[in-house]
Amino acid sequence: MSHSQSGDPPDGGPPAPPGPDRRIRPIDSRLLRTRRTLPHWQLGGSTYFLTYRCAPGRALDEADRSLVLGNWRHWDRRRYLLHAIVVMPDHVHVLTTPVRREDGTFYSLAEILHTNKGFSARAINRLHATSGPVWQDERYDRIMRDEPEFWETWVYMNNNPVEAGLCPTPEDYPWWYGDAQGFEEGFSPARPGGPPGPPDS
Repeated sequence: MSHSQSGDPPDGGPPAPPGPDRRIRPIDSRLLRTRRTLPHWQLGGSTYFLTYRCAPGRALDEADRSLVLGNWRHWDRRRYLLHAIVVMPDHVHVLTTPVRREDGTFYSLAEILHTNKGFSARAINRLHATSGPVWQDERYDRIMRDEPEFWETWVYMNNNPVEAGLCPTPEDYPWWYGDAQGFEEGFSPARPGGPPGPPDS
């Protein structure tokens, strides 16, 4: 998938969102299942827990993590509601709800991740004068089935830096962001009888 505009804007900020990619199936109220190495479930209006990891041999320093966090926050309420994110040295966890397009369909996870992974990979390589992949292609995603699962995932993300020995308390970690108000506005659990999230790993 390529951006509808070539290159980055002069100020170095995130590129404009690409137009709809006709290769991507619109996300609506019907369940869509795709598969690469892992299965991926998407259902319009759902809230997702996402994880993606650095490519082998790559790690994120403090400047890289700030860049990744800033880019996710830049598109908050434009393409998705960003409930929470934690950027670790070798992976990123995100809680998010895609928003509707003007045509009533929802932004897909592929589009959202392309926006964030694509821009951050180019910017990180430019920052370090390097080349090559920054992120693994595959991702893990899980539809949040109810409010308890949402908050359990929130707490897991919030404690991730402490469990990894990166800080003494969650509040001491600069690359965490959580928006509880966004939960009240946008959290959407899977429908009763709807699909479960992918198997736990």
